[in-house]
Amino acid sequence: MSPVHRTAGLIGARNVPTTSSGTGVWQFGEVEQAKRASIWPVKTVSVSYLVIGGGGAGGTRGGGGGAGGFREGSTSIPLATNITVTIGAGAAGQAGSVGTPGNSGNTSTFDTINSAGGGGGGSSGATAYYVPDMTGQNGGSGGGGGCGWYTFGPGGTGNTPSTSPSQGNNGGDGYSTGNASVESPGGGGGAGGAGVAGDTNSSNGGDGGSGASSSITGTSTYYAGGGGGGSNPSCTPGTGGSGGGGNGAATYAGAAGNGTANTGGGGGGCGYDAGDTSGNGGDGVVILRFLTGSSTITIGAGLTYTNTTDGSDDVYTFTAGTDTISFS
Repeated sequence: MSPVHRTAGLIGARNVPTTSSGTGVWQFGEVEQAKRASIWPVKTVSVSYLVIGGGGAGGTRGGGGGAGGFREGSTSIPLATNITVTIGAGAAGQAGSVGTPGNSGNTSTFDTINSAGGGGGGSSGATAYYVPDMTGQNGGSGGGGGCGWYTFGPGGTGNTPSTSPSQGNNGGDGYSTGNASVESPGGGGGAGGAGVAGDTNSSNGGDGGSGASSSITGTSTYYAGGGGGGSNPSCTPGTGGSGGGGNGAATYAGAAGNGTANTGGGGGGCGYDAGDTSGNGGDGVVILRFLTGSSTITIGAGLTYTNTTDGSDDVYTFTAGTDTISFS
């Protein structure tokens, strides 16, 4: 027999509240007690999201930078709750004479969704044999491996830290014959595919991995492409992946291509001359979409954003900064 629930003279089967239902007649004290126990229904707004991390920078005689992590989905956000939004900055490139790996990008965040920055591309190494400097860095997508005169480094591991679905792919391995006749960096990984390994027959750079598309704004757009690997003089550098990956550059050619802003694309790898510069990673982005009129959004002053509409939905695109937002 169900317990009896007496309220204001009413007698009936006792109702048990859940986070989605609280029907029936309740005393005020019972409602407050249920709220404190986190079992009273909470009003929410349904939000679709795209979160892209900042792209990694390319390396010197180096691999392309890995793309920032790509995470897309939908969630229910409680009303009157502060939610953190952070746009991960892309990593800065460096001069061709620097033997350390390219810098990795920064994490973008929406609530509990974190998209890791892309891994920096491996370099030519502080010495000709120092493989750790030649190794692409791990990240949302991994940086491409670099190479020296006598040895080379593997591409960085993508989907680091691990998410499901995967937020990215591995960087391509660098390659060297060991006698300086072939020195070929790998391309950075992208959200849609791994970076291409260095060419085993020439000193051409590997291409960056392809990005992945999203239609959250109402238009299909590619994000998170890997950067192309650099190359030796008179050789062909790698091409950046679709979705904002920067092109690699040959030695003595100057600056490699930057990842496109707010795509999380990886920067291109450059050559080994002091006048060469590896490409910057592209800044990340957070895009939110929800039904117009379903809620009012309040946005902290630390965030840069634009607002558009698509059909029956509002679309907010956050391009820089960090702060909280809330819905009411």
